[in-house]
This record gives sequence, structure tokens and C-alpha cells, in this order.
Amino acid sequence: MTQGAGQEPVVRTATLRDFRVPPYARVPVQGDAPEPMPADATLQLGADAGSSIVAVATGHPGNAYPETEPPEGYTPTERDLPVINRGDTLQVHVTPVPQSVAATGDGPGPLFVVGDVHGYLDELLEALRAQGLIDENGGWAAGNARLWFLGDFTDRGPDGIGVIDLVMRLSAEAAAAGGYCKALMGNHELLLIGAKRFGDTPVSSGAGTATFQAAWLLNGGQKHDMDRLQDVHLQWMSRLDAVVEEDGHLLLHSDTTAYLEYGGTIEDVNDTVHEILNRNDADEVWDLFRKFTKRFAFRDEAAGPQAVQELLGTYGGRRIVHGHSPIPYLLGQVGTEDAEEGERPAVEGPHVYADGLAIAMDGGVTMAGKLLVVQLPLPA
Repeated sequence: MTQGAGQEPVVRTATLRDFRVPPYARVPVQGDAPEPMPADATLQLGADAGSSIVAVATGHPGNAYPETEPPEGYTPTERDLPVINRGDTLQVHVTPVPQSVAATGDGPGPLFVVGDVHGYLDELLEALRAQGLIDENGGWAAGNARLWFLGDFTDRGPDGIGVIDLVMRLSAEAAAAGGYCKALMGNHELLLIGAKRFGDTPVSSGAGTATFQAAWLLNGGQKHDMDRLQDVHLQWMSRLDAVVEEDGHLLLHSDTTAYLEYGGTIEDVNDTVHEILNRNDADEVWDLFRKFTKRFAFRDEAAGPQAVQELLGTYGGRRIVHGHSPIPYLLGQVGTEDAEEGERPAVEGPHVYADGLAIAMDGGVTMAGKLLVVQLPLPA
């Protein structure tokens, strides 16, 4: 269903039945970058980042535009995705401890992960503060703690570029404090890169001819994010890894086994993804995007644990931690006829399933769920 006459733009929806196409969907993507900020607003990153962040001089912790209204129009993810409602799965309620989380000694600090953000900068700031990872001004406050974002920073929400700017800044501040803040490649990073690079260039699709620009708009692309997207953001996104292993946790964005098609080791997968992006072939990037958009490989009662074990056996680790598929789908709270229209999904924490081998971290912030930031390992 598209937005018709007399319907107000939707900024946020409680379920995914209320599908809207943004009113700017017929407006061509502007290729020109915004005017650069003053030189004194640039924060230099460390050697690992190899570039700089252009900060917006508003005083907002995410270098965003808090005084402006949210963008007109909002598109949720693909409607009516399949759901499950298994009785042997659980959500782990994690009570945040708003204090310093810096560990003492020379070893690595505590490990935290963040689910899909999708442009909800204020919710991200609130969740990071609740865990003691940032201070009231939005600065890194966690010493040598380790923080991993699981991807999908933009689209659907009000300030995707502000989210990227925040993560880039925290990466520099965490490194200076002896910790780190890192991020994984999500399918929406690939979508935004493709929309910027290739625009209306036709690509081969299983359903016929498609374009990155059309797919980006139909998946919640925000015109104001594209207008503010700069080379430094594109370079940063293009360097993100797809898979990592930390403390026995295999971290990846999507709950799919498609990663196995790109290499037999973590290093091979990440190298292959980077090579594809560097070759700048629209069809190759589209194929990568479509494969990283697959989901629900771990949900089946019999085949799900086996799929998890296949990934763990190939890449290492004892548990998979992923984003991508919203927990309300996995719990059967939205996308079914039994779900109440307008009902807020009751997401309390991460969703542990597939015989305890998988942890879902997308709390469904785009459908009025919850943006999850949790410490690993999860409490017993």
C-alpha cells in the first residue's frame, strides 16, 4: 500500500502492516555532498581510521541536527515476514548498570554489543548512557571496554548520518582510552553505498531489473541522509568487516549462512567483501547486498541449530550474536493476524534461541521496540 491522498506521513509504526512509501520516492537522489563544515569542527581519527570526521557545530552528542523536524515519510522493512512463536526460546532481561564499566589491569575490558540502530540516534545515546559507555555529553566513558555495533546504522529513522558520526567519534575516543568501538557491515550499509555509487544503474535481480536507488527508498532510505553523506562516511562503511569472533562469540549482522559463500575463514570473508566493494561492479555489490539481506536461517527447530553449528564450525566461536531480524518477528509479536494493530512489541532484552546457540540483538526500534545494548556473555 502506498501513501495516498489525505494520509499523513508515517514517522514510526508499531507494526509492519502499515506500509508507506516515502513521499520523496519520486525525487532523484542528489549526488552532491553538503557544504563542508568549518575546519575547527573536524575531529581527527587515529591511524586505524585513516580519515577525519566532519562534526556539525550544534553541540549535539551525535553531531546531528536536533533542532529540525524528523524527515517526512518513513518506510519499514519488508512487510509480513514469516514469524515463529516457539515456546523453548527466551528473552534475557538485562538490567543496565549506569556506572563506569572500565576494567582494571592490563587485559581486555568488558565486551558490549549493539543491535540495529537505523537512524534512531537519541535512543542510541540513551542506551549507551544506561550501560555507562558514554557520559552525559556523549563522550566515551568506558575506559578499556570493547564495543561492537552489529550494523544497519541508517534508513527508516531520523538521523542515520548522525549515528555514523557518533560511532566514528567514539571509535577515536575509545582507542585513546585503551578500549575500542568497532562496527560490522550490515545490509543497509551495502544498500546506502550502492545507492550513492550506482543510483539508477540497472542491476540484475532474481525478479527482473532493479536499481539500488529504488531499493534504498523502498527500504526506508532517508533523503536527508543522502544529502549529508560524504566521502568520509562512504570510506568508513566500505572498510567495515562482515564477521568477527570475540571471546567465543561469532559476531555478524545477518542471521544467514550466506557468509559461507564468501570464504572458509573470517579473514577470507572480510577480504572478499572488501574486494567486491573495491571493484565497484554494480551487479556484484547487488548480489552481495541481496545475500546479506537473507534471514531466519537459525529459527527452524531442527535445521536452525544445525545452521548455527555450520557457521561456528567454519569460523569458530561457541555462540552466534546477530542483528538484522527484529526480535518481535521471532517472537510472533508482529506480522501475524494475531498481533494487535498498534501494539508496542514487548522486547525486554536479547532473544536466545536455536538451542541456546544464537542471540538475536535487533530489538525492533523501528517498530517502537527497543534499541539493545548489552554486555557479553549474557548472565546465566
